[in-house]
Amino acid sequence: MAFAPSAGNRPNHTWRAALETRWSAQLHGREEQLFLLLSLLIGALTGLAVVAFIVLTERVGIRFFPIGSAAWRRIAIPVGGSLAMGYLLFRFFPYARGSGVPQTKAALFARDGFISLRTVLGKFFCTATTLACGIPLGREGPSVQVGAGIASVLGRWLGLSPDKVKALIPVGAAAAIAAAFNTPMAAVLFALEEVMGDMNAPILGSVVLASATSWAMLRLVLGNNPLFQVPDYTLVHPLEFGIYALLGIAGGFLSVAFTKLLLGMRAYFLSLPKKTWWWHPVVGGLTVGLMGFFVPQLLGVGYVYVGNALNGSMALKLMLLLIVLKLIGVTVSYASGNAGGIFGPSLFLGAMLGGAIGTVAHHLLPGYTAMPGAYALVGMGAVFAGIVRVPMTSVLMIFEMTRDYAVIVPLMIANLTSLFISRRFQKQPIYEALAHQDGIHLPTPGTLHGSSRRTVAQVMRRSPEILPAEMLVKDAVAQTRSGQSRNWPVTDKHYFVGMVTRETLECAFVDGRKENPLKDIVETLHVPHVHMDHALHLALERMSQYHLDLLPVIHRADIHKLEGVVTLRDVLDSYGVTGVGTEDPPSTDTFCI
Repeated sequence: MAFAPSAGNRPNHTWRAALETRWSAQLHGREEQLFLLLSLLIGALTGLAVVAFIVLTERVGIRFFPIGSAAWRRIAIPVGGSLAMGYLLFRFFPYARGSGVPQTKAALFARDGFISLRTVLGKFFCTATTLACGIPLGREGPSVQVGAGIASVLGRWLGLSPDKVKALIPVGAAAAIAAAFNTPMAAVLFALEEVMGDMNAPILGSVVLASATSWAMLRLVLGNNPLFQVPDYTLVHPLEFGIYALLGIAGGFLSVAFTKLLLGMRAYFLSLPKKTWWWHPVVGGLTVGLMGFFVPQLLGVGYVYVGNALNGSMALKLMLLLIVLKLIGVTVSYASGNAGGIFGPSLFLGAMLGGAIGTVAHHLLPGYTAMPGAYALVGMGAVFAGIVRVPMTSVLMIFEMTRDYAVIVPLMIANLTSLFISRRFQKQPIYEALAHQDGIHLPTPGTLHGSSRRTVAQVMRRSPEILPAEMLVKDAVAQTRSGQSRNWPVTDKHYFVGMVTRETLECAFVDGRKENPLKDIVETLHVPHVHMDHALHLALERMSQYHLDLLPVIHRADIHKLEGVVTLRDVLDSYGVTGVGTEDPPSTDTFCI
């Protein structure tokens, strides 16, 4: 029996529905104009958020570590802060852990542009507190997620289409970088080069608009102060080009060491029981606290000491020591689950490495080399390019910091050398690897710019033939012998666990395992698969590579979510190839070893 709404509720409901209908109609006709206005608003709000981020972190940090404070604070505060923030991140803000850039890319490519308001607030509060407590991570990566989150929330509140909400993600990211580094042009390039992975993205105008607006808000509130005060740079002798190349090689190997160490330790922490994750960050806090007790320069972002290196006022031994301690402190802090990014640490490591090499070079060849500060500046760009894999953004960012064209050529030499070494010894970029550890498969440049316009989503089957994980082998053999396919997806209560082939079923049956459930024989590791946005020719290539006639289609943000399957017959039909396929059931004769 249906109940009609009360008379008191009906007018209110009708008025709201009419208002939403009218707003949707107006929005549909003026979405482009609204998008540009929204870019301005996102730029302004993100700029203010980053300014608040900077001010809050610095002021709280001064209260935690006042000048002349007791040495015990350098242990107690990082430990207590990481423990408290670790619980909040585990209990309330699970998507606010880590850097923020992989999460932003995941929102863009795997979650239809969705970043919740809770995540934005959690990222802002937890990261600001974590950095103020002395954890040596960066604020720029988290700012990217905050800016993208502001864009996502505003877009959804205004009822924009999912495609428009996704398009706002790089707009917010660019606005965040522009304010965090005071580099509006580099912010635009970063949003296109790293976040979008497309230098020809059609949203260029909105990205530029938001970046400029955010930068203007930074200047309005905090003044036109560069992130670092850098002396004038001059090239003393052509011999320096060779030294810059050596600096690029050293920066490349340091980038590889940083990436491998961070990914290895993070994989270990992720392998531990999930119920223990809330206290993992304290491992980073304790490590940093113990080292910071003896070397306080390690604590926090450390931009003050980067400035000292750029001006040639740091001792060689201290710079070498900070390279080692910062490498350990940052990787342990990040891998254990603290909130913070790797932009700042990469600049710090680069400045110390460049300053150390420059000090040695200037001591040995004083008449042929510039002051050590010039090498610290180039070292920042080299390590940043090697870790983050954005060589063009790195060059432009350092140029905007110095406003000196003389630094461009040494930067390009060191950056490209570092990038070559980094790619040679660490194939997977760090953000892609971090997302993969979280079960998120981000698209690579090859899949983003596939030559085919056909995608898997156009031919996939939403309701494939699925075998339950609890089904016995004998029942699965009986069910599949009359089928056309040679492999099937296996799920455990709608949870994708892997694939099983006809040959595997037949061999298990012959070997006396016919009473075993499928979950005992299913292949769960390295399962060949595709995603909905993959080019169709990629599915064909993988079928050929693994000798399969069916591939599971997996959600990018959840490797255990099966969205459908794509078959060889469907792929061939989409290309107009008829009369070829698997019309006759394959033979059940199987040779088992």
